[in-house]
Amino acid sequence: MKIHHLRNATFVIESGANHILIDPMLSEKGALPPFAHFRHKPERNPTVSLPDNASQILDKVTHCLITHSQKLGIELLTHTDHLDSPGKSFLRKNRIPVACRQQDAAYMKKNGISVEAKLNYWQAEQLLGGQITAVPALHGHSWTHCFMANGAGFYLELPDEPSIYISGDTVYTDDVDRALNEFRPDIAVVAAGCASLDVGGHILMPSEEIMTFIRKAPNKVVANHLESLNHCPATRSQLKQELERRDLLSKTLIPHDGETVYIA
Repeated sequence: MKIHHLRNATFVIESGANHILIDPMLSEKGALPPFAHFRHKPERNPTVSLPDNASQILDKVTHCLITHSQKLGIELLTHTDHLDSPGKSFLRKNRIPVACRQQDAAYMKKNGISVEAKLNYWQAEQLLGGQITAVPALHGHSWTHCFMANGAGFYLELPDEPSIYISGDTVYTDDVDRALNEFRPDIAVVAAGCASLDVGGHILMPSEEIMTFIRKAPNKVVANHLESLNHCPATRSQLKQELERRDLLSKTLIPHDGETVYIA
């Protein structure tokens, strides 16, 4: 298995002939407005361009997983850092079949996207000769998540491949803990950007929860959602320093945009 990290939460899992795209945010640098204006520097998003090899990787995509995208079908509340307009166009143009939460299926179809699998939490479904299970993702602590598009993480088991758990946009919860303990994934992907908006608390795991996730993960961890959005202040170097301090760096991969990670 190969993981091609593109940018933010967008990456491609390569498994034989299957190339599975996760959460396509394909906008050019600065095409989207800031997600926070006061708590963080109000830069336009994404704050960096896609890597030079993005087209080469995207040309091979055969399937797509969407962790979350919308709330109440209201366009203003869409999470464009996981599915933006160019991402939708890419899926439509190339007729890429999508697996997503049951709650997001109607929105996908409304946007002309083909839905292959509509997933309910903790119910395994067949996918590509293996299985996929949606895990609840809570997009913020306390009242904050009520205004967010709560979504899913995915546990994916493909034939003759390492198992992988993608946390999605979530803080650390009992469901996340259950996924790590029950599934025992060979590789776990954590959204490590420490995101917050102008009001409320963290909408992704803060640093201490990221450390808990990595410590409790049974095997290797890949950290993403870094250095590409203005409301995600965590940097790769900061994360690396904290992991070194906790003696967790040896089990954690922090890929750069455009980097390919090989999973045995």
